Amino acid sequence: MKTECYPIEILPRPSRLFLDFAQRHEALAPFFPASAYSTEWMTAPPVLAPAHRATLCDLLEQQNHDFAAADQVFQNIARLRNGAGAVVTGQQVTLFGGPLFTLLKAATVIRKAKDASASGSPHVPIFWLATEDHDLAEVDHVTLPSRHELKTLRLATEHGGGAAVGGLTMGKNVEELLAQAGEILGPGPVLDQLAACYREGQNFGQAFGQFISRIFAPQGLLVIDASSRAFHVLGKDVLREAIVRADELRVALTDRGQQLVAAGYHSQVLVPPHSSLLFLIDSSSAARLPLRRTPDGGWHAGRHPYSTAELLAILETEPERLSPNALLRPVFQDAVLPTAAYVGGPAEVAYFAQSQVLYERILGRTTPILPRLSATLIEPAIAGLLARHQLSLPDVIQSVFEDPVELAQRLGARAISAVGKRKLAAAGEALHTELSALATYMHSLDPGLGRAADVAGSKMRYQMNRMRRLAANYELGREQVLSRHAELIALNLFPTRHPQERILAAAWFLSRFGEGLPEILVEQAGQQCPGHKAIWI
Repeated sequence: MKTECYPIEILPRPSRLFLDFAQRHEALAPFFPASAYSTEWMTAPPVLAPAHRATLCDLLEQQNHDFAAADQVFQNIARLRNGAGAVVTGQQVTLFGGPLFTLLKAATVIRKAKDASASGSPHVPIFWLATEDHDLAEVDHVTLPSRHELKTLRLATEHGGGAAVGGLTMGKNVEELLAQAGEILGPGPVLDQLAACYREGQNFGQAFGQFISRIFAPQGLLVIDASSRAFHVLGKDVLREAIVRADELRVALTDRGQQLVAAGYHSQVLVPPHSSLLFLIDSSSAARLPLRRTPDGGWHAGRHPYSTAELLAILETEPERLSPNALLRPVFQDAVLPTAAYVGGPAEVAYFAQSQVLYERILGRTTPILPRLSATLIEPAIAGLLARHQLSLPDVIQSVFEDPVELAQRLGARAISAVGKRKLAAAGEALHTELSALATYMHSLDPGLGRAADVAGSKMRYQMNRMRRLAANYELGREQVLSRHAELIALNLFPTRHPQERILAAAWFLSRFGEGLPEILVEQAGQQCPGHKAIWI
C-alpha cells in the first residue's frame, strides 16, 4: 500500500472558510478558538458532574447492548465512566451505511482518541447518530458502482411527512434492495452484516447504529442515539436556554454572520428575523416542525401557537419533543457528552464558525473542531490504468470537473504518435510566437488595431487547440478502449463530478478491500497529511 498527500484544494468547491481553517497552523479567531493542528484539547477534557456522567454511561451501556456492540465498546464505556474525555463525530442515519465518508469520520475519531490516550489523557471515540433529522431524501438511498455505471438504490417508505428519519421503520421492500446490493457487492461478510442490520421492522437509527458498531467493533467505537427522553433530560439546560434567550441568541448569530461576511467569507446559515434554534415534534403526527417567534414574543409551530411557559412545560415533561437545529445540535451534544474535540467534514467545520457564539453564550466554552480524514481509495485495477496513462489523482479530478469528456480527450492526446505530437507542438509554438510578435506590433500602431489583433489571435489559437482535439478524437475513435478506460477511472475516483468519498457507498469499499479496511483508515487518519490523501490499497 502507498499513499500520496495533496493540498485539500484539489477537491473542487471547498469554501474559502474551510480552506483557511484547514491550512493555517494558528487559530482562525474569532471563528475557531483552536487550529486544525492543535493538540491542547487532549490535555483537559471537559468536566461532567459525577451524577451526569454516571447516568450517561448507564444509558450508553443499555443502548450499545441494543446495538449488539462488542466487548471493546463496553471497555470504552468503563473508561468514560472513570473520567475519560470523548472525541465525537456524527452523521445522518443513511441507508446501508451511507457514503465512504462514514468510514472516514469514524476512523478519524478513533485515531484522535487513540492519539490522546497515548499522550496520557484517556479518551474514547463516539459516533453520534443524527436520528432527529427529518430530511428523508438525504438518507433513503445509497450509490454503488456497477460495471460501467452507478446504481442508486432507494428505499421507498410509506411514512415520511416530516417525521424524524431515525424512527422510520423499514418494510419488506428492504429485502429486495439487499438482493440488488448483493448482485453488486457479492456474497461475503459485508452483505451478511447489512442483512442482519437492515431488515423488515428495523428503523433507520437502529440499522445504521448496529452496522457502524459492527464495522468498527475491534476499535471500540461507541454509538449514541440521543433522541430519547433520558438523553434529552441530560441536555435540557441547552434547550431551555434556546427558549428563554431565543432573541438574544438569534441576534448573536446574525452578528456572527455579518462578521464572517466582513472577513471575506459568507454567513453559513441564514437566520430569518423570527427563526429559532429549535424544532417541536408534533404530539399527534410526529412531524418535526420549526419553532418560530411571533411579533408579540410568543411562538408557533405549524399552525399551533405556544407561549414560552407552554414550551418550558413541554421541556419539563416531554423534553424529547424539543429538537435542536443544525446550529444548536453540537452545543446540545456537548452538554450531554464530555466532548474534548469534534471531528467534522468541510460543511460541519464551516457551521462551527457560526455556532461558536452559541457555545460561548450557553456553555461558556467552545469545543475545538478537527477536520476528518479526506481520502480517495484506489484499487489495483484503477491504479493500473492510472499508471498506464500516466495520470495522477489531481489530473483526473481537474479533467472530469472541468468537462466530463476532458479525461477521454487527455487519454486520446497521450495516444497520438510521437511524430504527431512533435508536429502539433511545433505548430502551436510557432503560431504563439508569431501572433505575440504581430500583436505587439499592432498595439504600437494603434490601440484599436491592437485589440483587433488580440481578438483575431485568440480565434487562431482556438483553432490550433481544435486541431489538437481533432487528433485526440481520432485516436479515441481508433482505440475505443481509451474511452472505456476514462469512464472507469472517472466512475471510481470522481463519480458524477464529485469526490469519491461523498458518492460511493462505504459498503462497496468494505466488500472490495476486506475487513481490514477500517484499521487501515484509522492508521491513515493521522495528522501527517492535512490535505487530501490518495490511498492505493
